[in-house]
Amino acid sequence: MTDETVTPTEEVSGAVPGDVAGIRDAVSVRLPAVSAYLSVLRTATAGLAARLDFTLDQIEDLRIAVDEACAMLLRHAVPGTDLTAEFELTGQEMSVRVEVATVGVTVPKRDDFAWMVLTALADDVDAVSDSPDHMAIVLRKRRGAARPA
Repeated sequence: MTDETVTPTEEVSGAVPGDVAGIRDAVSVRLPAVSAYLSVLRTATAGLAARLDFTLDQIEDLRIAVDEACAMLLRHAVPGTDLTAEFELTGQEMSVRVEVATVGVTVPKRDDFAWMVLTALADDVDAVSDSPDHMAIVLRKRRGAARPA
């Protein structure tokens, strides 16, 4: 049995039903820090982005960005630990924080190809560390107009 937790928390204040601008949701997902489980995270990312009415291109960009961020983190993850992802949906923006436990590494390399991919696909990308044994990447994507065909 795997240890997989999905915890949604919804806070809607002053929103008319169906009014995407009033959405304020927080969703946490905890998975084993193993690449075999990343498909679950990609699916959750796509579903949450669709909830905010992101375009298909924006949804795919987010799926790829989350996958790349996780791949960067998993290289440094302590075996047998979990990868946590925290999604925050606010109006027209989605923020995703993915984090793993590490030993001695707290900041991913910002000069490699994976980081360039992240910065091209997300509106904002940052590496954060709240403690010396954890590494996290935060991505933000805002809903925008669909690209012309």
